[in-house]
Amino acid sequence: MSCWDTIADYGLRSIGIGERLLPRSDFTLCQQVVLIGSGMIWNIYFGIVALGTGFLLATAVALGKASSHKVTRKLSEWFIFVFRGSPLFIQFFFAYFGFQALKSVSSVFDAFSAAWLGALIVLFLNTAAYSGEIFYGALRSVPKGDAEAADAYGLSGWPRFRRIIWPTMLRLAWPAYTNEAIFLFHATTLVYFSGFPAWQQRGDALYYANYFADKTFNPFVPYPILAGYFIVLTLIVVSFFGLINRRLNRHLPQERRAKIRYRPNLIR
Repeated sequence: MSCWDTIADYGLRSIGIGERLLPRSDFTLCQQVVLIGSGMIWNIYFGIVALGTGFLLATAVALGKASSHKVTRKLSEWFIFVFRGSPLFIQFFFAYFGFQALKSVSSVFDAFSAAWLGALIVLFLNTAAYSGEIFYGALRSVPKGDAEAADAYGLSGWPRFRRIIWPTMLRLAWPAYTNEAIFLFHATTLVYFSGFPAWQQRGDALYYANYFADKTFNPFVPYPILAGYFIVLTLIVVSFFGLINRRLNRHLPQERRAKIRYRPNLIR
């Protein structure tokens, strides 16, 4: 079988398109590269959807924590505390068994025990908590002069937040939020090792890398391939968020523009 045949058979296998059976012997480098790359589809799906939805909740949580209303403030603080204070792996574990319990009550919850939805909800809540704390810190750092200028122009309420406070908050938070985005994409590798099963062996990139490591007894081929894919993904994320960062800081002098720097975090 040529490498082109392998790409045709396994390139989209992780989403159910192509060959159903995994290779059992005579594993080639092409098979490992293609199947691990196929699994990256799920990592990218989890990361993009969780970030997109978590961004909105994070903004609401940051505003809630800064609110003068005691109940709203406490709910936001406890939400952040619970999801930042517990390991993501444990969150996956409890969420899976919680969704299984709900599934036994009603068939409405069947989809929640599947990784594409159940694990996505966990990632969504987790990144919303981390990002909410980042946005809250940035919100507290918005210069008072910006708010006073908005008041002078007669802006208040939602227009004041949308046109003055929110853009400044994003500008201040964006470098740290970029790192959170990178960490989230890396955290997607925990999905199929936490409890959510891979249906018909359709897992993510780490799932396939682990499969080849077990079958070949040689982890020094599939895991470096996996690392290479995530390095490329990280470069794409940094480049994309860098473009947004330049857009947010376009009105500032060059020497005052915040630069995005990747700071590895050894503990999630």
